Parts: sequence; structure tokens; C-alpha cells
Amino acid sequence: MTGSKRSTGIVLAALAVVLVGCSGAAHRSAAPTTTTSSTIAEARPAVVPVTARPAPVCPLSGMPAPGGHVPARPALAIKIDNLAPARPQTGLSRADVLYEEPVEGGITRFIAIFQCQGAPVVGPVRSGRLIDPEILSQYGPHPLIGYSGAIAPAVAAIDASSLIDVGVDRAPLSAYYRSPTRFAPHNLYTSTAALWAEGAAEHAAPVAPPAVWSYGAVDPTATPAATVHIAFQYSDVTWTWQPKAGVWFRSYADTGPATLGEGGQITTNNIIVMRVNMYPSQYVEDPTGSHENLLTLTGSGQVLVFRNGTMTTGTWNRATLADTTSYLDRAGHPIAMEPGQTWIELVPQTVGVGATP
Repeated sequence: MTGSKRSTGIVLAALAVVLVGCSGAAHRSAAPTTTTSSTIAEARPAVVPVTARPAPVCPLSGMPAPGGHVPARPALAIKIDNLAPARPQTGLSRADVLYEEPVEGGITRFIAIFQCQGAPVVGPVRSGRLIDPEILSQYGPHPLIGYSGAIAPAVAAIDASSLIDVGVDRAPLSAYYRSPTRFAPHNLYTSTAALWAEGAAEHAAPVAPPAVWSYGAVDPTATPAATVHIAFQYSDVTWTWQPKAGVWFRSYADTGPATLGEGGQITTNNIIVMRVNMYPSQYVEDPTGSHENLLTLTGSGQVLVFRNGTMTTGTWNRATLADTTSYLDRAGHPIAMEPGQTWIELVPQTVGVGATP
């Protein structure tokens, strides 16, 4: 074979190899694609189970929020009279939290705190005290306070605090009124709607306060309790557990059942007895020369928590007035409350407290 023929043969052979390779590649690319069930399963997105969201609950009572929504409004505290001529009081059953605070002369006043529910009539409304901002500062960034005047140092304390003043001297005249069926000063009334409206006018943040305690089963260290007696000088009060009703009923040593102006008796789901130190301030409250009292509301002290016919003994703790008061059992665990209204009794060390099983 000549050189030219060899060259031609080599070129033809190489071309044949290339054509065979291309033919095989074309054949492979044209082959049908087989999709298996496992391939389809891998291609599908993962199924994420849908879990039901917990129903909204009221931050200060643990009860289901009305209409499924927690109202976007701050806590509203209203000072309530508790002298005999002021009874029966109106609107207390609609409050989420109530305080009984000892004031001068051996008497007590109430602070009714509303958030989830309102009341068309609340009262009789009475004056503010130096300790009110210290009690209420834990109920949100800017709680409202409604009251009927106060001595200048108490007003200054409210103004210097995080509270928004919707008292009778700051709110429109239409927000408060005198009842003709009672004698002054035990006849001043208001409504939660009027004071929330005034709070909005004062640019109160339209947000609900945070929860102040937890809810759950009765503390395992609790002991049976049928009654709790608090021997305030002019408000000698006894709370009695009624199993059928599932609430505590309030009564007084001198006048019997503590009734409500709208009918029925004062009841509550939880009673927190906070033992506190009380001492006189430098400020005179009234013409008799009585000085306003102060309470030690930071640090720690003994607490008795009554719920579901039981009593749990522990300690209350509050590092600063910017903190929320915690209630711990003897093991240092938070004491859970029963959903519903809570009544906090601020009881000086000098006032007797007794419970019966």
C-alpha cells in the first residue's frame, strides 16, 4: 500500500469511529425516562401538620378573652371606698384584680384593676395614696389610675410614675358623677369606658399589660382551708370557700355578707395574703392629723395563697418597683393561680390572719 492510500484509510477509519460514537450518544439521549414512585415522593414537599393555636386569654385573669381577642388597652385601676356608708360597692365583680390596701386610721381602700372586662358603673370612687404608684407600676408600661383627689405629695408621686392620671381633677366632668341616692363623699361614680376614653386622649399606649402570674394545678404542698380571716380594724373580713360555687365569698364581722351594688355577693377565685411592713409617712392626710402610711412592697415576705379550698404558704418577692411581684412556694417554685379573679390583701404584720381547714 502506498503512502497516500494508507493516509486515506486512516482518515476513513477515524471517521467511522466518530460516527459510531455519535450514533451511540444519540441513542442513549433518546432513551425514555423511567419515573419511580420513590422519585415522585421525594419531589413532593413535606407535609407539615397544622396545630391549633391556643385560644387567647386575658393577661390579668387567665380567662378566655372576650370574642377571642384580648382588648388592646392598658390596665385601668380605680380607687374604691370601703367605709360602711360606701357599701355596697358597684363594679367590683367585673375587675380582673383587686387590692385591699390599709390606709390611715385603721381603714382600708380597694383598688379595682380592669382590663379584659369593663363596668358601666364603678364606685364609690375615693382618693389616691402615696403607695398607689408602687402597687400599680407592675401592670404594664402605662396603667391608668382613676381616683377622687389626693394630697399634693400623692399627686406628685403619681405624676412622677409611669401611671397616667385619669382622676377626677384631670378627666372631663362627664367622666365622673355624684349619685343623688348617697351622701358625699361616698357617692362619686364613674365608668371604665369613660376613663379608657380619657386615657386614649392622654395618649396611653393601646396595648394590653403582660401576664402577672401563671395558672395551673393546685400546689402539691397546699393544705385544706375553708376560711381565711383578716382582722383589719375597720374591715374585719372573712373569706369562706364554697365548693359548690367554686369561689370564695367575702363577709364582714359587723355587717355580714359583703354585697354588691348590682346584686349578689363579693366573690373571688384566688386570695393572695401578702404580709408587709407598714409605717407612717411624713405627710398628713386629713384634718385629724393622721399621716399617710407607706408599705414595704419590695424585697420579700411571707405570702399565703388561697385557691380551690386550699392554702399554700410561701414567699413574695419583688426586687424593685419596676419588677412584677412573684409568689413562690417553700421549694421556690411559682404558685399557680386558678383562672379568674384574684384579690390581693396587703396585710401589715400587726394585723392578725387566721385560716381554718
